[in-house]
Amino acid sequence: MISNQVLQSTIDSLKGITRVDIAIADIDGKILATTFSDDQYTETMVSSFADSQADSQAAGGYQFFKIFDEHQLEYVLIAKGDTDDVYMVGKLAAFQIQTLLVAYKEKFDKDNFIKNLLLDNLLLVDIYNRAKKLHIDVGVKRVVYIVETDKGSDSGALEALKTLFAARTKDFVTAVDEKNVIIVRELKAGEGYEDIQKNADAMLDMLETEAMIQARISFGTVIDEIKEVSKSYKEAKMALEVGKIFYPGRTIIAYNSLGIGRLIYQLPLPLCKMFIKEIFTSVSPDEFDEETLTTINKFFENNLNVSETSRQLYIHRNTLVYRLDKLQRSTGLDLRIFDDAITFKIALMVVKYMKYMESIDY
Repeated sequence: MISNQVLQSTIDSLKGITRVDIAIADIDGKILATTFSDDQYTETMVSSFADSQADSQAAGGYQFFKIFDEHQLEYVLIAKGDTDDVYMVGKLAAFQIQTLLVAYKEKFDKDNFIKNLLLDNLLLVDIYNRAKKLHIDVGVKRVVYIVETDKGSDSGALEALKTLFAARTKDFVTAVDEKNVIIVRELKAGEGYEDIQKNADAMLDMLETEAMIQARISFGTVIDEIKEVSKSYKEAKMALEVGKIFYPGRTIIAYNSLGIGRLIYQLPLPLCKMFIKEIFTSVSPDEFDEETLTTINKFFENNLNVSETSRQLYIHRNTLVYRLDKLQRSTGLDLRIFDDAITFKIALMVVKYMKYMESIDY
């Protein structure tokens, strides 16, 4: 259904061109949009015409026209005047509104199709049949973005992104829940992950500077067939969740840059608990003080470089060595040894994952 604002804008433009007053009513005679107020027709006149067999009719200085949506009467258009010129304007206006109905219905159908595609609600044969009917290319490269705002449900973000992508008619901006906005973007020849990242940067910048909305954006991998859209969507969803756990400082997260965090995210919790008990036999990671955690994180940031880590922590090298020796005594892991460092890093990430999963369960 076309909104009343769109109907009003359409007939205002038509009046500006033709200088003929026009109104649009529903089949019960209720006026939805009009360019004049000194009307002499009544709801009864409109509803009587709607019930008649005629497609057009002149009465009381007005001309009435029916507007159908797939053979079902949707609107009645009223043109003020009884001349042949007014009749022609009325016919053209009715045709324009009917064309709008078709366009809006196709847009709605496309949005429904994309939503069902994202959620894996379509059979393979239905995907290709409906895509052909809706004139959607099936064999082009696409990628799926998910935009999550700090406000959760935010129609402002959806409208802002629709405006940003308005000129790209082959892209789709939609939502399958109240939390996120989803963009299915068609890639041009030669576009790769660098371009996808730049586009995410542009979206984030627009939301923050123009719409004043804080957001996080994730995206999946590039897919070659329309049937794989749900795959890229699931990857983007995982990237968003994994990013919250392991990379909270990032505002843009790509699925193909999640690294080991992606593997940990797919581990069952009982296995994670067993792993942590095996690694930390005498001390729990929750017992590490702030100084120890800061030392560990900085040591990893500097690729296990003792000199650079001590410099950035503003401590003597021997002090850092003492802290690492103390950690080794309590955990049995020496972070200066690569294998131990890898084990320790993974263990800390598993602990983060466990805490996150426990927090969302309550």
